This record gives sequence, C-alpha cells and structure tokens, in this order.
Amino acid sequence: MKNLVFVKLGGSLITDKAKPYTVRFDVIKRLCKEIHEARQVKGMTILVGHGGGSFPHVSAKQYETHKGVINDKSWEGFSRVHDDAARLNRIVVGSLIEAGENAVSIQPSAACHAKNDRITEWYTRPIENSLVHGLIPVPYGDVCHDDVKGCCIISTEEILRFLARRLRPQRIIMAGKTDGVLNELGALIKEINRKNFHDVKEALETSDGFADVTGGMMQKVAMAMGMGVEVEIINGLKPGVLKRSLLGEKGLGTVIKG
Repeated sequence: MKNLVFVKLGGSLITDKAKPYTVRFDVIKRLCKEIHEARQVKGMTILVGHGGGSFPHVSAKQYETHKGVINDKSWEGFSRVHDDAARLNRIVVGSLIEAGENAVSIQPSAACHAKNDRITEWYTRPIENSLVHGLIPVPYGDVCHDDVKGCCIISTEEILRFLARRLRPQRIIMAGKTDGVLNELGALIKEINRKNFHDVKEALETSDGFADVTGGMMQKVAMAMGMGVEVEIINGLKPGVLKRSLLGEKGLGTVIKG
C-alpha cells in the first residue's frame, strides 16, 4: 500500500497518567488537527493507534490482567480493562472526525487471538479496506484472549508490530511527551539500533514512574526494533512536530532501526 504511515499516540501524551481517567483534550484535538492538515497537503494513507494511559492501566494493575486468568476476578478485570480502553478510543476517534477525517474504531479484542501476549491471529481485511477507501482505522491497546494465559493485554506496539508485517508501512511515527528516548542524563538519543541498544537499556527501564502494565519505554523500544520498518519517536507536546514528521521531515526525535 503506497504512502502508508502508522502513527502511535502515546498514552502518557493523550492522558495524565498521574490522574486516573484524565484526558488531555487539548492535546488530542491539536494532534488530530495536525494529522488532518498533513493529509490535506500530502495525501498519505494513515493508521492511528493509541495507548491507554490513565484509562486501562489503572484497572489492569488492579486486576493484574497482564498476568492472565489468575483468580475468580480475572474475567471481571478483562471486561473492565476493555471498557476503559474503549472509552478512550471513542474520544480519539471522535476528535479525528471533528478534525475532518473519516476515522473508524478498530477493537482488537473482537478480532485478535494471542499466545503469551503476542498476536497470532487477526482478520485484517476490514482494516485494509478502510485504508483503501481513505478512512483512518484507529486500533488501541486492549485485552485479548490468550491460548496460554487465558487472557492478556496486547500493547499498541504489539498491534503495530503485527500490522506492520501485514501492511508494510513506509514508516512508523510514535508521538510521546519527550523529544524522543532520553538517556540517564536526560539527553536525547538520536538513534537506537542493534549495536547500541544494550548500552542505552538502563535508561529505558521505567515510564514516568506511574502504572504501565505494557512494560514502559524499554519494552516499547524493543518492540519498535522488531517492526521491520524505521520507527521515529517524537515529541507530541510540541505543536507542529507531528505534522512536520508526517510531511516527511526526519531527525525530529529518536530514530529506531531494527
């Protein structure tokens, strides 16, 4: 598929992870506007995924959903985590529509199956058809049935990894709330590849110090390296950076090469 770009809006970017169920409406609206403006100029095909931030991470931590079916409350947790994730997704989809895009929600838990947290099955033709017709599919980190654990949580990175293997995007842009990946001194790491990954690993152990059941920045970078396409992590809090990145400007953050 020509001119296909994946965009990930980080959970800590679009919500306040220090305050449960707190949406950054102004940030979401601006990012959606930048996506629309970039498409007006360049006409690229876009899939937008997003993290859960202070929505599903709260209930997932309470029920330990990432551990699978571990007690008689696990399926209650499965339901609540999904509901939290879906609530945030409707806000993102609604903001894209308000910005002028034909966005559609993609519920991973309705179509995916996993084994030990990795997606093994997903009927993706509806996503492909949406892209062909110029719609923006919007999947999100969600719960999933799992052959080994009973249930699991599939991160947005895992979703993008699976879809990247199927759809072959030209690039993947991940918008967070820092200039990219920072080392232990707070300096930007311009590029992460297989040669220097272990050298920067210690700086990637946590994600803001708040609940993140999908593994924090280290896991996100590790997943990005396995996507089979160049990934760049940029600062979504800086107005215009996402638009510039979508229009083809590179070197705005941390480039990750597998």
